[in-house]
Amino acid sequence: MTTIEIPQLCLVVLVGVTGSGKSSFARTHFRDTEVLSSDAFRALVSDDQTDQDATVDAFDALHDIAGRRLRRGLLTVVDATSLRPEDRKGLLDLAKEHDVFAVAVVLDVPLAELKRRAEGRAGIDAAVVVRQHKLLKQHGRNLRKAGFRFVHVLDGVETIDAARITRTRLFSDVGDVHGPFDLIGDIHGCRAELDTLLGRLGWVGNTHPDGRKLIFVGDLVDRGPDTPGVLRRVMGLVAAGNAWCVRGNHEEKLLKTLQRRRGSGRPGEAPALTHGLAESVAQLEAQSPEFVDEAIAFLDSLVSHYVFDDGKLVVAHAGLAQRYHNRSSGQVRNLAMYGETTGEKDRWGYPVRGDWARDYRGAARVVYGHTPVTDVGWVNNTLCIDTGCVFGGRLTALRYPELETVDVPAETVHWPGGRPMGYGDTDIDVLMRTELRLDDVTGKRVIRTRFGPAVTVREEFSASALEVMSRFAIDPRWVRYLPPTMSPVGSARDDLLEDPRAAFEFYAELGVGEVICEQKHMGSRAVLVLTRGDAARRVFGVSDGTRGALYTRTGRPFFDAATTDSIVSRALDAAHGVLDGLGSDWLILDAELLPWNIKGERLIREQFAEVAAAGGSEADVLATELARATARGLDLGALSDRCERDRRNRAAFTAAYSRYVDADAGIDDVRIAPFEVLAAGSTDGGTTFANRPHTWHLDTADGLALAGPGIFASTQRLLVSTGEASSCAEGIRWWEDLTTAGGEGMVVKPAGNLTRDDKHRLIPPGVKVRGPEYLRIIYSQSYRDDLARLRKRDLRHKRSMAMREYQLGREALARHIDGAPLWQIHEAVFAVLALESEPVDSRL
Repeated sequence: MTTIEIPQLCLVVLVGVTGSGKSSFARTHFRDTEVLSSDAFRALVSDDQTDQDATVDAFDALHDIAGRRLRRGLLTVVDATSLRPEDRKGLLDLAKEHDVFAVAVVLDVPLAELKRRAEGRAGIDAAVVVRQHKLLKQHGRNLRKAGFRFVHVLDGVETIDAARITRTRLFSDVGDVHGPFDLIGDIHGCRAELDTLLGRLGWVGNTHPDGRKLIFVGDLVDRGPDTPGVLRRVMGLVAAGNAWCVRGNHEEKLLKTLQRRRGSGRPGEAPALTHGLAESVAQLEAQSPEFVDEAIAFLDSLVSHYVFDDGKLVVAHAGLAQRYHNRSSGQVRNLAMYGETTGEKDRWGYPVRGDWARDYRGAARVVYGHTPVTDVGWVNNTLCIDTGCVFGGRLTALRYPELETVDVPAETVHWPGGRPMGYGDTDIDVLMRTELRLDDVTGKRVIRTRFGPAVTVREEFSASALEVMSRFAIDPRWVRYLPPTMSPVGSARDDLLEDPRAAFEFYAELGVGEVICEQKHMGSRAVLVLTRGDAARRVFGVSDGTRGALYTRTGRPFFDAATTDSIVSRALDAAHGVLDGLGSDWLILDAELLPWNIKGERLIREQFAEVAAAGGSEADVLATELARATARGLDLGALSDRCERDRRNRAAFTAAYSRYVDADAGIDDVRIAPFEVLAAGSTDGGTTFANRPHTWHLDTADGLALAGPGIFASTQRLLVSTGEASSCAEGIRWWEDLTTAGGEGMVVKPAGNLTRDDKHRLIPPGVKVRGPEYLRIIYSQSYRDDLARLRKRDLRHKRSMAMREYQLGREALARHIDGAPLWQIHEAVFAVLALESEPVDSRL
């Protein structure tokens, strides 16, 4: 039995004469979806798999599908004769384009057997078989030189029938290794600092008491004082099975130099003995020949990159763009060692490197070194941990999955740097090279969240969100969350459109035993971000001196920059106690901004006051005419009654909106009523608080109001047991008292905050129950005359929108806490805004 090993990701080309059994071999050893047959593609484009005139179109289609599969990381098998070099060239180019190995499997069936098979099959010309067999003998044994990485020749029918295929991982694929890891940046011969750092990390000899593993990002050698010592230490760790190391550009050059000195290695130009290479060679010459042999074998074993933890962690010396992860080619190898360059030189004579990290959009975290930076900072899920130890900087390690950095200072400047470290700026300049791109937020998008089903955003709605954000929004670095809309409830009562009992029954049916009723402030939904210390710069990337933000539910500012800064400063002064209690330097609050007319003055004046005034003027004219008609003896009692009813409704409408207007209010009268602490943290990380009950959030808000009554306001609340009639009755009375006193209404939420049902489905986070007089503002002054029709309103779309927006908002916060790049956070933020463009009754 012949066992053929093929990489899990590669392009397999079956090579053989017509009738050699390629299709049977493919069916036996590969999934149907993996096999692309030239005959099948001829049939697709011409309805006749034997139509040779369709060959060009068939292979164009085959190559297109093969390319798409390889781009998606799927093994692909081509079932065609592939006997001529020109036939194989296109496939070899395809494998090279997608950085995968090309594997040839040659089915060499004796000519006599091929002729026998041809006799039994219609449409096969024996002369064609003879000609193809000659081509196989002429070109089928020289495929390695043609560009195939692996060539497997199966001689004879028995060998073909007995063959066995096994799939092997690429050297880079260690996805089943999950850590925890300590990743160490470029060492460059600094053995003393390496020992100190390993001690700080808790390593004892070649083991760690907690079972951690080490990953070295390359450039162990050159420039520093003890390249042999570093190699000896790392080789021991690797040999013990507790470490991995990728190949850096300095290992590559040292290996070539040592191999040449031993008379081995590949032909080519010898590396120049610069950038510390001469020093490494000299240090190694002082070692025993046996150690140098071991060092050569070790350096030769290093691979370009590794993919750990089910693809969540990628390590490459110079970093690696997503499309190259777990790929294998000369291009991948060079990019992983040397990085992407523009072909230009900077003023110090070094290659100008492409900023691949700025455009990185992968989910895997990529950790690398190569280009020393003054400080570490995540850039789009990528992190450079080369902090220039050999140049007098620090030797840095990343603890994974904790994502904590540990570093030790260099003992001295071992090698004078030829240029400034990093990009010539601060860590935050690096951090904030996370520019948003149009394709991050435009087009149809399917966004997966950890809180429920994937959310689909249609292309036209994405365009609307982009319009709002690009033209009206505040600095997007502050916007880590947009609040969701909220659906109302219905009513079983003939005299109400929205009824508290319906809210309690709604949650009781979902299995929620306790809800909290919160006063619904008549204001404007607001998000308040507060920072102190260096958090604005290090967490949000804002270094213009502002210490926070206050924005609307569509990401727009309420006020000009100076006014906003003043409000944020007042809020921050009052929030220090809460921040201290949370151990935090930054805070994001969901809140209402009061009074209503601070933001809605134009709306009140143009859409409410003018309507009431115009209606009053017309009613006065009508009343005069009715009086004249009645004086002439006409019976207009019914019409007069209607006019009186309209007058009362108009007066009620005016009273409804007027009670929420503080005509004399100015900026100093602005109040913020928080009702949820969305997230908080320090520069080292943060947390969300959706697992805290709403009572905790409101108690925290009370603390803010107590510390800063001139800027913060409290929210009234009441707990209700949905299964107890007396408790529900108390909740109804509370709502009636609230609305009778002029309140807008209440919001009813599961008391435990983020809640799931017995099938782990997310329960709606809240419903609103607005008062009957407030609803005049929404539905018109005489809406109560039309309650029978209005109670039939369909709430399903609004509830669906509210749930989807809630998921997205929570996902945006979770991504922020995870340290995700800004573009990933804004993917969810933009989606909330995009959903607001869906057609739904705005009165809901």
